Amino acid sequence: MSEPSTSEPSTRPGRTRRSRMERVTEGSAATTLELFFDLVFVFALTQVTAFMAEDPTPRGLLRGALILAVVWWCWVGYSWSSNLVKADEGAARSAMLAAMAAMFLIAIAIPESFDDLPGGLDGPVVFALCYLLVRAVHLVLFWTASGDDRGLRAQVLRFLPTMVGGTVLLLVASQTTGAVQVLLWAAAVLFDYGGTLVIGATGWRINSPKHFAERHGLIVIIALGESIVAIGVGVNELAISWPIVAGALLGLVVAAALWWVYFDTNGLLIERALASAEGHERVRMARAAFSYLHLPAVIGIVMLALGLKKALGYLAGDDGHSAADHLHGAPLWALYGGTALYLFALAAISWRCSRTQKYQRLGLGLVLVAITPLVAFLPVLVTLGVLAAVLVGLVMGEWSYYKAQRDEIRHAPEHH
Repeated sequence: MSEPSTSEPSTRPGRTRRSRMERVTEGSAATTLELFFDLVFVFALTQVTAFMAEDPTPRGLLRGALILAVVWWCWVGYSWSSNLVKADEGAARSAMLAAMAAMFLIAIAIPESFDDLPGGLDGPVVFALCYLLVRAVHLVLFWTASGDDRGLRAQVLRFLPTMVGGTVLLLVASQTTGAVQVLLWAAAVLFDYGGTLVIGATGWRINSPKHFAERHGLIVIIALGESIVAIGVGVNELAISWPIVAGALLGLVVAAALWWVYFDTNGLLIERALASAEGHERVRMARAAFSYLHLPAVIGIVMLALGLKKALGYLAGDDGHSAADHLHGAPLWALYGGTALYLFALAAISWRCSRTQKYQRLGLGLVLVAITPLVAFLPVLVTLGVLAAVLVGLVMGEWSYYKAQRDEIRHAPEHH
């Protein structure tokens, strides 16, 4: 028996008319409501960067990564549902706006997601309950949009325990502190991500590979935008100087290089690979390469943003620092390690989508990790210069080595 199609589930015409939901088709693009929804994600990323900046230690970075994993999973759910039905039509619009409100409250609660501040509501509990609300709205939307697609409805029911389990663990974590709390957060993330993996890909739908890839590319742009914002925040309200000018430009070079390695050809190739995949393989690829492997890429960029913020603060003379000081500890590891994590993630995405081996990106990531203890002895401006130089070297090396293939990829007829 052949596998069922994953391109477009059947829907009772009456249900479609009553809910006024409109199916996403092969050539659909992101709607303005989805971009509006992403603005809340921007705020959440900013909040996570600020959260880690308040506690720039390994513990702070770990907590920040866990928060990002939870917020990312909220966003991922709607990337799938908005690939089934258009986000700005009928009941889907109301659901998206409700989820957006809950996501906004999650972002507001991020500073208190682990430690409740005196007075007011219990921050960790608010965070967990709003997470439950975002997930619940998502499931109701998916159930309503599935119509008479029994495969999708069965998958939504199988997905329900992962949502409940993850939320319950976050609620339990809200009543604890220290290492136990961190472990419970990690268990909640594992329950959500692992449970989704265990229930399999059968039943989920990818109607438009173009739309799905575009949504994830936009999120990478948003995360890179946060790294640029972090540069400005790092020198906010401080007198501009030549070290600040040099550091800001180097930070921009780093962000531009990371944009290049994703969007020059990588984004086009993974979109085409997803479009070429058929049946359940398309869904499995979407789940692995986009829902799972884009997370470490986003975490890497946010870690980089933290490192840039601290580095620019040093250059601006914040807290008695100067351009001659050395960036060290967790902020340095965030700067170099975050960049390495981004490169590792992109190499893994390429491998999953097209079995393309990006040894140069893996190698450079390993080099960055290896030299991190060494650059701790360099002035912060030199540390930024080294990072910018190696990334520009990667970009120029790939541009030269893959010049012919690059031109063919970027100017293929379907992308004119």
